[in-house]
Amino acid sequence: MTTSTAPAPPPVTVRPKGSPSRSRFGYGRMLRYGILLFSLVVVLIPVYVLLITSFKGMGDADPSRTWALPQTWTMANWQEAWTTLSPSLWRTVQMVVPAALLSALLGSMNGFVLSRWRFPGANIVFTLILFGMFIPYQAVMIPLLQLMLTLQVPSGIVSLIILHTIYGIPITTLIFRNYYETVPHELIEAAKVDGAGMLRTFFSVVLPISIPSFVVVLIWQFTSAWNDFLFAVFFTSSQNGPVTMALNNLANGAMLQNYGVSMAGALFASLPTLLVYIVLGRFFVGGLMAGSVKS
Repeated sequence: MTTSTAPAPPPVTVRPKGSPSRSRFGYGRMLRYGILLFSLVVVLIPVYVLLITSFKGMGDADPSRTWALPQTWTMANWQEAWTTLSPSLWRTVQMVVPAALLSALLGSMNGFVLSRWRFPGANIVFTLILFGMFIPYQAVMIPLLQLMLTLQVPSGIVSLIILHTIYGIPITTLIFRNYYETVPHELIEAAKVDGAGMLRTFFSVVLPISIPSFVVVLIWQFTSAWNDFLFAVFFTSSQNGPVTMALNNLANGAMLQNYGVSMAGALFASLPTLLVYIVLGRFFVGGLMAGSVKS
């Protein structure tokens, strides 16, 4: 009777801790983390200056004490900034919400038609729409102002809603067209077989699956409209303008500059966009990637 023995397992080579490959891996990871940490510090330096200056009193908020902590912490700057900016903050909300929604809806309709319901000259129309992304606002500001005056469009929030809606159409059309190119043709054909026309297909089939692109477009338009200053200067005044106009007046409205109030106002003005990115940031990245690969 013969007994068979199992083959011995191959010897396991244990690499010492100080081996070159592990050292290279460790050094590379440390370098990446070091670069990330340095970039984070560079980005947060202005935020640090804004934050600590907003709590300094009039005499303490001096350029010579930019990096120093407040000698006496005070909330008076925040109270004054809120009292000054709160009316314009509400006007800005009234402006950016409809402007973002309207430009997103129009862009989605354009993108759907240009991607799935092609017509003769569709590519030319799409190219002409994209030209709007590359025309500097400064080059058309005077003719645009004359046009708005000729049409008797009231200055203020109404003008800004119209302008941001129109100027948001090129980028929203591009984003939605790229996204709708990834929608399976079978889905559209099935809707046609069931007797759905273009509008029924869009509202009942395509629109419900467009949430990722809508998130991207709404964040983009919200941020662009909220931070705009050029349109506000030409088409509004300090009495009916958005928060960027009020913030500019707050920073330049006194002979003796109160840096603490200006910094608190800047933080108030930037807080809504910051919250939008914190809450919807991961959806923003996912929505951008949703149209990057064609199925």
